[in-house]
Amino acid sequence: METDLGLWVIPLAIIGGAIRVSTPFLFVSLGEALTERSGRINLGLEGTLVFGAMSGYAAAYLTGSPWLGVFAAAISGAMFGLLHGLICSLPKVNDIAVGIAMMILGMGLAFYFGKPFVQPVAPNLPSIGFGWWSDVPQVRAALQVNVLFLIGAVLAVAMWWMFRSTRVGLIVRVVGDSTDAARAMGLRPALVRICATAVGGAFAGVGGAYLSLYYPGSWNEGISSGQGLMAVALVIFARWNPLACFGAALLFGGAGALGPTLQSVGVSEGYYLFFAAPYVLTLGVLIVTSSPTRAMTGAPGELSITK
Repeated sequence: METDLGLWVIPLAIIGGAIRVSTPFLFVSLGEALTERSGRINLGLEGTLVFGAMSGYAAAYLTGSPWLGVFAAAISGAMFGLLHGLICSLPKVNDIAVGIAMMILGMGLAFYFGKPFVQPVAPNLPSIGFGWWSDVPQVRAALQVNVLFLIGAVLAVAMWWMFRSTRVGLIVRVVGDSTDAARAMGLRPALVRICATAVGGAFAGVGGAYLSLYYPGSWNEGISSGQGLMAVALVIFARWNPLACFGAALLFGGAGALGPTLQSVGVSEGYYLFFAAPYVLTLGVLIVTSSPTRAMTGAPGELSITK
């Protein structure tokens, strides 16, 4: 059977690559959206992502179960988020400075404890083949979707519904918009922000586990490539909307898939420039969202970057 797709192989590969590359962006951006909707920014998610990748890979290797690795990554991410939240709840503490410190701490601990796991091979997370209907190998390969991507898509819808229609979502939004109003309602803003930051950290840890246990599917010190920091720009671009975070994650994932796609179809000159596409997109997002009239449209009122 003829399997040469011609030029169609490029958009097909970009779609498949977007699904693969977007998953860490999706989990980190959902975690950051939750944290920022409570009125706190967490720039330490890059370190949380890297430590989650290391801890997830180590746990999967030691137990033989990739899902136990994901669980370990979520727990380690939650611990980082909890520590970040507790420190930021102290008087006169700047959450941006704490986030940078936590990023350095997470990456340093990951590199130190992860050295014994660079060479060992851990089991990978499973994927679901949505290309069963086709006999074309390229189609089947492009439509191999990891389970975590599907879980992330469901979480995006669930979080959107939570903010829109539930008491928990209302509490997070009130705390994020006005500390004084939250206190007047009998809420405890510090506790809400600590919990939101811890859950956001758990999401980032799961995103790290995806990196080490599926794509690229190994542990090394350069595994993140700044995805945790890019996710912060993604959340601003998505206007703190979980559904928009899902779409923006796919956009960033497609940008990240450009370089490998061109390389796979035989482009040998200049293709490496497209590896910079996610960083160029991040810069473009920051420029667009820095407009004096639209910069913080929809931002929580207590977010430190709005003051």
